[in-house]
Amino acid sequence: MNKKKAILAALAAMPLVLLTACSGGGTTGGDAAASGSITYWLWDSNQQPAYEQCATDFAAANPGSTVKIEQYGWDDYFQTLTTSLVGGNAPDVITNHAAFFPQLASTGQLLALDDVVESEKINLDDYQAGMPELWIGEDGKRYGLPKDWDTVATIYNADYLAAAGLAPEDLQDLSWNPENGGTWEATIAHLSVDKNGVRGDEAGFDPKNVEVYGLGLKAKSGIGAFGQTQWSPYALSNDWTYADKNPFGTEFNYAESGYIDSIAWWRSLITKGFMPSYEAASSGVGIKDAYGAGRYALVTDGSWNARSYFSFDGITSGIAPLPKGPDGERAGILNGLADSVLASTDNPELSKKWVGYLASTACQDVVAEAAVVFPALTSSSEKARAAFEAAGIDPAVYYDAVAAGETELAPIANHWVDIMAIMEPAVESVLIFESEPESLKDAAEDVNLLFAND
Repeated sequence: MNKKKAILAALAAMPLVLLTACSGGGTTGGDAAASGSITYWLWDSNQQPAYEQCATDFAAANPGSTVKIEQYGWDDYFQTLTTSLVGGNAPDVITNHAAFFPQLASTGQLLALDDVVESEKINLDDYQAGMPELWIGEDGKRYGLPKDWDTVATIYNADYLAAAGLAPEDLQDLSWNPENGGTWEATIAHLSVDKNGVRGDEAGFDPKNVEVYGLGLKAKSGIGAFGQTQWSPYALSNDWTYADKNPFGTEFNYAESGYIDSIAWWRSLITKGFMPSYEAASSGVGIKDAYGAGRYALVTDGSWNARSYFSFDGITSGIAPLPKGPDGERAGILNGLADSVLASTDNPELSKKWVGYLASTACQDVVAEAAVVFPALTSSSEKARAAFEAAGIDPAVYYDAVAAGETELAPIANHWVDIMAIMEPAVESVLIFESEPESLKDAAEDVNLLFAND
């Protein structure tokens, strides 16, 4: 059985957990006594120190309580979670992703948190617009409290720009189209350099022997169904949306030309030598390390990784907007994570109190000072902006994109694990030239069959 399908099957096979006692979960108000020990999972090691500090502060404010933090890599996080749920050794609280929470909620694995909003007097208007709404299930209950927000921009190697006779200003108003790639592709071509020093827009460029690719490629990580940092900025600006509605769409649009033409153009960059092959990108050297090794002039990546690109010795990095699409607009995904309480917890009272604390200014200000991600609370988010600037990183492009409405909310749907199981190998097959982009129509049909009996 496909690994991702096995995850879904394991979740679907698990018995529903009665939530009658958990909807209250014990009062979580300011005077409530909450004690004991709970375990909290996250996947970003760069954020762990900040949350360790939050756990220390929380324990000081709640004598007799302990929060143990465990970190698992993103690639294995939800598979490990499913295994732990089946094995009966799951954590109490998890960092959750909007794409996966519907499956967990619908199979009874999450506790509703509406009572925490009330008892902790949480004002949902204090968070980045759109983030609280991501975590409402089809039953109308809330299953996550926002912890951060993110979107996508272009990261560039300033030295490579200068060597090509370009300045950061030259990246501010680029555009792409699926016919000839527009000024975006022209820039990527000019920044590509083969092993003889010939640029991608010069005669004699050798696409089989490239020293520096104009654009990097991130393999795996939702490359077929989501494509947040890969193809979504192109498809979403090419008159395309993921589904008939968001959240909880039931008809996905992977067969439409806006998607298929975008994938086809994007793949063409590999043939032209402006972007590495999928095999090379999957070789074990991730996009950040390849950038740090000087292999890429530009990458499109999420705000959660921005600081990493500024940490490489000998490389001066900067952040620029995404290209505009054929519709004349930019379009990046606006996503965010949240914290959720698993229904299997033996200590719902302390778990809910911890989630309420994670959503508070007390914790999110600590996260802001670490300058790794943008907290969901707008006041904490502004403090993070200042912390990034103090670290020599100007994150304005990310903030400006959201303020200008150049983002679309991440897709939320049932069957997301199965959607990934269908679309990931389908797009990978296209990128390794085993299949043509038109083959994605067959995968799209399989995706929509998932909803036929709902």
